[in-house]
Amino acid sequence: METGLTKKEFLSKIFKDAGCVAADFFKHKHYTIITRSGIEKIQAFNDIKVNYILERCEPNFCVIKALCSLGGKEVETYGSALKGSSHNDGSTNSWYIAEMAEKRAFSRGVLKIMGLYEHGIMGADESEDFKKG
Repeated sequence: METGLTKKEFLSKIFKDAGCVAADFFKHKHYTIITRSGIEKIQAFNDIKVNYILERCEPNFCVIKALCSLGGKEVETYGSALKGSSHNDGSTNSWYIAEMAEKRAFSRGVLKIMGLYEHGIMGADESEDFKKG
C-alpha cells in the first residue's frame, strides 16, 4: 500500500486511476468482487505484463501459470479449471477449460501484484460462486 494512504484511499486510487466504474464491482458475502472488465482496466492502466506457461492440459482439466511484472515487482500464480457436470463437481461447467484457467490466472496475477487480495478484493472469474446474482 502506498505510504500514508488508508485502505479506502488506496483502493479508491487504484480503481479511479484505472477508470473503473460501479458496474465493475459487486458485493458477495465477505468479499468485494471485481469483474473481468475491471481487472482488464487495472492491468491496462498500470501496464502490468502477463506471460503464461501451460502447466497441464487434459480434456477435462487445465492449469496455467501466470507470470506478472510491474516495474521491478514480479508475481507468479496459477489458474485452473476442472470440467464437471456442474460447479458442484468441478470448478466450471464450461468446455472452455484452457480459457477459464487463463482467465483465472490473469485475474489472480493482477490482483496479487496490485496488493488487492489483502483487502478482500476477489476476481469474478476465480470461482463460479462469485458470479453476480
